Amino acid sequence: MYRFTTTSLQQQVKLLYLEHQNHRQRDLLLSVALGQVLSLLICGIGLTSKYLSEDFHANTPVFQSFLNYILLFLVYTTTLAVRQGEENLLAILKRRWWKYMILGIIDIEANYLVVKAYQYTTLTSVQLLDCFVIPVVILLSWFFLLVRYKAVHFIGIVVCILGMGCMAGADVLVGRQQGAGENKLIGDLLVLGGATLYGISNVCEEYIVRNLSRVEFLGMIGLFGSFFSGIQLAIMEHKELLKVPWDWQIGLLYVGFSACMFGLYSFMPVVIKKTSATAVNLSLLTADLYSLFCGLFLFHYKFSGLYLLSFFTILVGLMLYSSTSTYVAQDPRVYKQFRNPSGPVVDLPATGQLEPSVTYTSLGQETEEEPHVRVA
Repeated sequence: MYRFTTTSLQQQVKLLYLEHQNHRQRDLLLSVALGQVLSLLICGIGLTSKYLSEDFHANTPVFQSFLNYILLFLVYTTTLAVRQGEENLLAILKRRWWKYMILGIIDIEANYLVVKAYQYTTLTSVQLLDCFVIPVVILLSWFFLLVRYKAVHFIGIVVCILGMGCMAGADVLVGRQQGAGENKLIGDLLVLGGATLYGISNVCEEYIVRNLSRVEFLGMIGLFGSFFSGIQLAIMEHKELLKVPWDWQIGLLYVGFSACMFGLYSFMPVVIKKTSATAVNLSLLTADLYSLFCGLFLFHYKFSGLYLLSFFTILVGLMLYSSTSTYVAQDPRVYKQFRNPSGPVVDLPATGQLEPSVTYTSLGQETEEEPHVRVA
């Protein structure tokens, strides 16, 4: 048994504290950087969509989503099909097929509603109302994932939304293309509906990747997404698809769009598992700014210093939000049947000490118990 002097023990505690602080700083920077990778992928999606719709008059949002779901099917659904045991595609479908079917429809319609809204309302309205996904994710995380937030998290969220409002104000001042603005109420309702569905999809995604696996989530989305988007494509967009003036440039734009979309869907579960659905949606607020900065060179947008102010304001909000951990309120009755819903339910004793509650840091989870140093 080792004996420590008071001085050596204090030095060890200090070293542990410094190591913990350095780890926290690395986690903070990594979580923000991962979110910005997602924003850049969304920027690529927006740019390719803009070229397709404005330069080549190819208005095919359903077909573009269909291509992404087909890629997910080919990569992840086939991976599930060749697995053995409980992780096999058929075994998953037997247990949870209807849940993934609903989730696939939600994901399809979330994309469709927001894209459709641009035909009725203004760009500024879409940017501002799309932020509605953040309170949706917070509320769903609170009630269904049992996530609890601290004051600094709400401060960071407010700062991010202020940065988004600053960007929308800059759009108005410089006269950036605002959209048709006809039937604005319909367009605003479509955005709110799409944002709500996005929030539901993101929280379900966080739940699945934390409790099951990323491959299962993407494989099921690929299966049901390709099926239902294919039906929607045949009903609603087959005439538009026939009008597309196909050539190598349009083909390259579709390939670029599909690559960015596939990368976004494949990488987002990784980031959500390391951070959270709320943190990811806050990070995605910078996507419009990346598109704008590219538009300064590609589409000759007018520049305003408010755009830079908006960008750094959102980053400050992200740093504030990620600077401290959320935590999960303990309820041992929740999720106990998720992995084996057909198995027996084991009731926990009414008395006795519970396990320490779990906290989610910016990159993973840890218990709240402090490490013990045994001194003899």
